[in-house]
Amino acid sequence: MAITLTPAALDHVRRFLARSPLAAGLRFGVKRTGCSGWGYVVDIADARREGDTAFEFEGVTILVDADSLPLVDGTRIDYVRQGLNHQFAFENPNVAAACGCGESFTTDAAA
Repeated sequence: MAITLTPAALDHVRRFLARSPLAAGLRFGVKRTGCSGWGYVVDIADARREGDTAFEFEGVTILVDADSLPLVDGTRIDYVRQGLNHQFAFENPNVAAACGCGESFTTDAAA
């Protein structure tokens, strides 16, 4: 499968990475948080790490660590405006349930 970006997310990520020309790409993964278990992490990747899987999407490298990959593989990342706020939004086919506040999710594999 792959990690993909909508046009809005691609534009935002390209601008984000342009400010860090030495970056290896975008790091995407998960961390334990919230009441359902997993929360998304999106940041600049300073370097590739051992075990990373690299996805190339229209010139952008997306790096995912081995522990996160089963939980996020196939995710479509969007960048949306909600009122005055702008944020990433995730369409993840692996999500089995999410907490009411939207901070975290769980998968069948993690259950």
